[in-house]
Amino acid sequence: MTSLRHTPASAGHARRRFGQHFLASAWADKVVRAIAPARDERFLEIGPGPGALTLRLASRVDHLTAIEIDRDLAAALQPQLPGNVDLVVGDILDADLAPYLAAGPLRIVGNLPYNISSPILFKLLAAARASGGPGGLIDATVMLQLEVAERLAARPGTKDYGVLTIFTALQAGVQRVLTLPPGAFRPPPRVHSAVVKLTFRPSPLPAGSEAAFETMVRTMFMQRRKTLLNALRPYAEPAGHDTKQALTEAGIDPVRRPETLSQDDLIRLVSVFAPTPKA
Repeated sequence: MTSLRHTPASAGHARRRFGQHFLASAWADKVVRAIAPARDERFLEIGPGPGALTLRLASRVDHLTAIEIDRDLAAALQPQLPGNVDLVVGDILDADLAPYLAAGPLRIVGNLPYNISSPILFKLLAAARASGGPGGLIDATVMLQLEVAERLAARPGTKDYGVLTIFTALQAGVQRVLTLPPGAFRPPPRVHSAVVKLTFRPSPLPAGSEAAFETMVRTMFMQRRKTLLNALRPYAEPAGHDTKQALTEAGIDPVRRPETLSQDDLIRLVSVFAPTPKA
């Protein structure tokens, strides 16, 4: 754990470079009710800030690790914490989550900075894959900009449907549990927010196709408004595949657009490029 240095002048003041907006007490109570923590559970909190969620969770759970990037906020929070809380100073995007997952089932909570919420979500999805299912990373209850929450739950063919939607749906059920107005935070952001619960589950992708799936989806969605015949070519043809034939094998009309493909469509398509090895 990084050592803490107390700087009272800045403690509790939001810093723009960290995208900080601190949750008000009344809303923190609502979020904790939505999380529904149990006494024997272990939690990891992303960005505890002044501790609105941290202190409420600490009295309800077996163990909590809180990762805070702001050294001054961490220094101010440390003296308030009970013995079952470990406070780590660092960037969640640089943190190695493997040791926390190795210790047993883990739940995630956090008020995610709007400017890096997508990278954090992708990191959590990677951690869920690495943890090997429900015995590792159980769920994540996170506060996000409403626009990001809508992308997580978007349906094929809508403007919000995209790479984040697809990768999240592969590994998690998505439930929006609260919508928060700007006044729920200090200072108030310029947008509405939402609390979303991601319940992790094993991916339905064929074994060994994960890397192919990621590259295929990202390539197609760089040209999401083109037909699949054109959007898929930069992925298919360098790998020696005929694009039209691949789409035909997957039973997908080549004049459709990437943003219309469902999860089942995408899994059928990647199975053409990365077939499951025979036993």
